[in-house]
Amino acid sequence: MSGSFEKQLAKDERAGNYPYIRPKDAATLLILDRDAQGTIKLLMGRRHMRHTFMPGKFVFPGGRVDPADSRISHVLPYHPDVEAKLSEGLKNSKSAARVRAFALAAIRETYEEAGLFIGQKSGEAALRLGSGFEAFSERGIQPDLGGLRMIARAITPPQRPRRFDTRFLAVWADAIADQLPDGKGPSGELEDCAWLTLEEARQKELPLITTKILTDLEDRLNSDPDLSPTTAVPYYFFRKGAFVREMI
Repeated sequence: MSGSFEKQLAKDERAGNYPYIRPKDAATLLILDRDAQGTIKLLMGRRHMRHTFMPGKFVFPGGRVDPADSRISHVLPYHPDVEAKLSEGLKNSKSAARVRAFALAAIRETYEEAGLFIGQKSGEAALRLGSGFEAFSERGIQPDLGGLRMIARAITPPQRPRRFDTRFLAVWADAIADQLPDGKGPSGELEDCAWLTLEEARQKELPLITTKILTDLEDRLNSDPDLSPTTAVPYYFFRKGAFVREMI
């Protein structure tokens, strides 16, 4: 990791002498679209100013993993190499259901925040999924993890008021099975959702980790334009007073 980024993140505006908080599992989804000229755009939205956490910042859809996410049934599976990356280095429960929950949280939050359904149309007359996925069931859309690729993992430093262990996942826009007509999600958490080039995204007000993930994404696309599931990905965490970057 570059020294400048490390110093910035260590001294950002959310740093403070807060008591230790165990990071909560979280996941976010980078939805990518590539036009005929090869230009990549990705979906981002601005967090509502009423939020106490990162108000007004542009982010990817995503959020905390809910307990119900690990109980969702009728899910199309990950690519095995992606599942292996997401399973690496887990503490506490290492179950397949917990690993599935990372992607399901990102897919659920993408619907709630941006009104997009990631999955496939199912032939089942009554698709039963579970809590948080009622809108998918109504439309007969089966969540599909097969096209998701891991981009990075990052854990919020200690001494912050909120801490997350976030998995950054990516999927191509052809995985969108449906969308709400107004282009907004029912939660209202994201405003001004838009498809942005990487350069346009950098001009927005971004959290520091989002800036870093955009750089990682651009580097990945330059060397691995189709996002192979076997490509190693960065893992950022705090150890002995400094940030560490390891590859998974």
